[in-house]
Amino acid sequence: MTNAWTSTRCGALLLGLASASLMAQEQPAAQDAPAQATPKVQGTELKAVEIRANRETEERRQSTAAKIVIGREEIERYGDSTLGELFKRLPGVTVGGRPGQGGAPRMRGLGSGYTQILIDGERAPRGFSTDDIAPEQVERIEILRAPTAETGARAVGGTINIITRGGYTKTLNNLTVGASQENRHTSPGASWSRNDTVDGVNYNVSVAVAHSERNSDQQKSTLSDNLVTNTQVHQMEATSSSSQRDMLHANARLQWNGAGGDTFTLMPMVIATQRKGQSSSVLTQTDSLAPYDSSAGTSESSYTSLRLAGSWAHKMDDGGRWLLNSSLGRSQWRNEAWQTYRGGNNLSPTDTQSDQHDTTWNNTVKYTQSIADKHSLVSGVELESNQRNETASTLRNGESALTDFDGNLLASSLRAAVYAQDEWEIDPHWAAHAGVRWEGIRTRGSASAGADEVGNDSQVLTPLLHAVWRPDLAVKDQWRASLTRSYRSPDLSSLIARPSINNMFPAGSNTQLQPDTAGNPNLMPELAVGVDLAFEHYLSRGGLLSANVFVRQISNVMRSQTTLENVTWSNVPRWVARMQNVGAATTQGVELEAKLRLTEWLADAPPVDLRANMSLFRSSLDGISGPNNRLDQQPDGTANFGADYQPKGWPLKFSGNLNFTPGYSTRVSNEQEVFQSDKLVADASVVWIFSPHAQLRLVASNFTARNYLTGGTLMTTNTAGQAQRDTTLTTAPSFVNWQAKLELKL
Repeated sequence: MTNAWTSTRCGALLLGLASASLMAQEQPAAQDAPAQATPKVQGTELKAVEIRANRETEERRQSTAAKIVIGREEIERYGDSTLGELFKRLPGVTVGGRPGQGGAPRMRGLGSGYTQILIDGERAPRGFSTDDIAPEQVERIEILRAPTAETGARAVGGTINIITRGGYTKTLNNLTVGASQENRHTSPGASWSRNDTVDGVNYNVSVAVAHSERNSDQQKSTLSDNLVTNTQVHQMEATSSSSQRDMLHANARLQWNGAGGDTFTLMPMVIATQRKGQSSSVLTQTDSLAPYDSSAGTSESSYTSLRLAGSWAHKMDDGGRWLLNSSLGRSQWRNEAWQTYRGGNNLSPTDTQSDQHDTTWNNTVKYTQSIADKHSLVSGVELESNQRNETASTLRNGESALTDFDGNLLASSLRAAVYAQDEWEIDPHWAAHAGVRWEGIRTRGSASAGADEVGNDSQVLTPLLHAVWRPDLAVKDQWRASLTRSYRSPDLSSLIARPSINNMFPAGSNTQLQPDTAGNPNLMPELAVGVDLAFEHYLSRGGLLSANVFVRQISNVMRSQTTLENVTWSNVPRWVARMQNVGAATTQGVELEAKLRLTEWLADAPPVDLRANMSLFRSSLDGISGPNNRLDQQPDGTANFGADYQPKGWPLKFSGNLNFTPGYSTRVSNEQEVFQSDKLVADASVVWIFSPHAQLRLVASNFTARNYLTGGTLMTTNTAGQAQRDTTLTTAPSFVNWQAKLELKL
């Protein structure tokens, strides 16, 4: 891992030197201004692409808190079928899982829970996946590297705000139809977006449907090495699995402009997905004591989320503005899985069922007041309630192994927040953004019907400070600094979770490598103090060069830990994995970004737009010895290099991108270490423009398809009290995804 870190540092140094060279050659924006200020001539209009790029870059430059804005042009560039595939190309963002299959976004490489995901400014509902929204339905994406009082402080890694399409004042009627093919499986999809104004009501409706099929075969090898007797047992499990997924996503935005400047908005949203899966596996073990010889399973699941949001905006005579937002959401998960086994220890067939319902109500009131065009004061109150009802059962041979936990799980959480912030334009060179936010969360629930209720209360006060310094207004250079406090709260599943028995060892003793899982109601939230420093240099044609460094000091780090416990579902002690607060950690890194046209560097070069970003991360967790005692799922870095080219006079646009995430190892505890192989993903896109109203997009994603390797080692003691080392290696193939999309403006 030292070599990987050294290599990425060298790459960062080269990118930094190149950026410095470009900055030295770049002429001040003020000198280019006369050439840019071309008088308006009848029949002449600017390209829409240039207008969008300048607007997003200018919004980023003018924001006091560091913000990256991704607009429609970049969202559409590669015709991604999921947002997960788009996220991997964004500065400082990584995604988990196999190459080419998207995944949840992670800012600064930090795993689940460190990145706050918002949809139109509201926290995404539980169970929401970014793959549930088609990219065609997204207007823009905002990335905030440091929290603000208004957007919330549950963002140790940062915040990603997904803004759905809507709010247009012009008529739009866009239709996209297409299909992709991966490993001989075809996945069709379509999306439609319509915007118009009828009787003073501006409306936008977006609908997307998709059917996808995918193989997820893998091989898992486990080598158990007895360090006392020097005997080895080798186990090999080959799993073949496939899945089918149907998705519907629809959202609308209806806006009325009332008398006196009042604005009313309704935003309904529907997400529905249904999955079916089939799997089979063959298990071999050199000591002939395998738990089973072969298995077969099927699964069915569905997820439905309904949300109705409304807002009322009212302008006061003194320039103040009230904004009231309210939303009601209902989400449902249904899962059922059947598994049968043959041979070995004759494991009993299992039938697992669960039905979960979440009802969420969210209400916010915000007041904004400008003072002498220098201060923008914002204050607000938020109140959110969530009620969960879950019914689940696990049957083995028709009998329940968790009799005490089958039935209804009832849980609720109540969150309240109060905040205030002031964005102050001190003078043309200085701007400051100061805020404070108090947030409290109360959780109540029980893991089974009739069980004692458990609770968890937490509250956090988070001061936040951002500043921007523009030393020379002519060249548009600026420095940023942020000092913030943020936190990560445990979710309901980590606090109150019904125990889950490991399928390999359903009765008697299990192993540390194959533990049961359960919740921990005593978890405390993680608290983080962070510092961000950044330099940004804006080029004359909408490009930019930037460098950002950050440090986070985190206390009460939560991590899954496996311990031997006396449990109610077994008459012998069993290994159980629960989330625990394990100590303090520090993470730091540097994020570099460059966007420019090649002609800004070489005057005679073709008109190629270049994009590059590189991020380097380091972290260490106290209480766990090194090396590799990093925060969970954080790689050493990530890098992207992309280019766009449209030959003059040709109806074709070419785009390409190369994404690389180095492999890494993580020491989970002093006895266990896990690793993940590097990921190299190459994407290419060509757009054939038939007319201003029709174009065909051809995309090749992950055309450098390689195997994805994960595994680890665990030092433990077997039932005979002898030291044992277990080494696992899972090999999962990835595949090239070919895609064609016809994009029409009706």
